[in-house]
Amino acid sequence: MTLKYLITGATGGLGGLVLEYFIANVPLGDFAVSSSRIENRSLFERRGVQFRHLDYEDSATLEVGLRHVQNLLFVSTNTNVIHIDRILRHHGNMVSAAAKAHVGHVWYTSLPFGGFGDDSEVAVQQQHLATEKMLQESGLTYTCIREGIYTEAFPLFLNWYADTTHIMLPCDGEIAFTSREDLAEGTARLMLSGGYANQTVLFTAGKTISAREMVDIIHQSTGQKLQIRGKPAELFKTVSSWWMAAARGELKTMDGLLGEILGREPLAPQDAVRQLLQKEGDHVWHQNYA
Repeated sequence: MTLKYLITGATGGLGGLVLEYFIANVPLGDFAVSSSRIENRSLFERRGVQFRHLDYEDSATLEVGLRHVQNLLFVSTNTNVIHIDRILRHHGNMVSAAAKAHVGHVWYTSLPFGGFGDDSEVAVQQQHLATEKMLQESGLTYTCIREGIYTEAFPLFLNWYADTTHIMLPCDGEIAFTSREDLAEGTARLMLSGGYANQTVLFTAGKTISAREMVDIIHQSTGQKLQIRGKPAELFKTVSSWWMAAARGELKTMDGLLGEILGREPLAPQDAVRQLLQKEGDHVWHQNYA
């Protein structure tokens, strides 16, 4: 039986929100979700959602789970960004299995460093560029969705905690931070509307924000000041590379496609940061504690 849509990463942030959009707007018989953990089956089936077991480490599960799929939302593997070899192995397994299963259209969630360009020096973006290249060379029909940097992740970029008093950054730059809810809805709508075959698209908010602006909003919203916290050298190097890329303008590129797909202007990062802090004054991002 042909399955119109298969959503990977449904236990994660972006994939989970995509799933919620599908549940609210698409007949349950038209889509399924997957997880590498077979014990997650009950989480979805008790809501009436079909389940398939896909383990990026296990090609056998991929080849079976991807059979008769028309549209695959390929959310990048949930692996620490410093484990490059593992990420590329997982993604290579997924692309190969999708090709063998003759998946109709792969919708891949990439990152936006460098905008529409392919020359970013940021390591995490290079992993995505390598995956994009895999898709381009696979013979599959694909769309690479370069999802804007989650606004919800701003504490990671600032190395900010709710009880700190100052921060230290290598430089400042403008970033088109984008609400994860907007990105998920836009991704779902894009898949459902179709098109953009063998293209790379960019989903971003319509404004950028700098570190200085974020600090000002934190002060205005919470009255708190900021300070640095010790972290492994690898994380400092990673975050530093993100800000260096921002200073070069790699995260400044914006595109109106997300707004067109949503039928409204995406939430501006200034407003999104303010809303996050008004809702939860001690907002944190899980990777701050990694």
